[in-house]
Amino acid sequence: MTTTYVKWGEAKVKLTWKPEKQCPQYNLITSVHGFCFYKNKLLLVNLNHRGWDFPGGHIELNETPVEGFKREAMEEGYVEGKCHILGYIVVDHNENPNWNENSSYPKVGYQLFYRMDVEKIHSFEGEYEASERLFIDPMEVSNYYHDWHELYQEILNYASTIA
Repeated sequence: MTTTYVKWGEAKVKLTWKPEKQCPQYNLITSVHGFCFYKNKLLLVNLNHRGWDFPGGHIELNETPVEGFKREAMEEGYVEGKCHILGYIVVDHNENPNWNENSSYPKVGYQLFYRMDVEKIHSFEGEYEASERLFIDPMEVSNYYHDWHELYQEILNYASTIA
């Protein structure tokens, strides 16, 4: 379990990684993300206006978290595969003076993380928010991802041990 603080806009937010297989309370899950592997390479997607990232996003109405992640991986990276839950990041706004009761995010929420073993790669269409995809050596991810930090590295290291 690792904790770090990040700056999101003007907000200082506490993030804690918890490698757990059990999902937190559904209504407190703010997003789903994951590391997609194909032949020991890691998928990155170039998201419009954000740069290189790993697939992820919000769960849509009537989706389970894993269904949401699979949809995001398909929309952003045009890949399908088998998923394993890795755990979640606790997103804690208790020390964030900018958070308020009217926020669309809970004071303490959760970002679920998965590992996908890519079984099918579709041709890249760029119909959604990603303009391109890339498969890289996982050791090179910090060369592409501009907001890479120790929590992501710990999750990636953990994901690399799951098969």
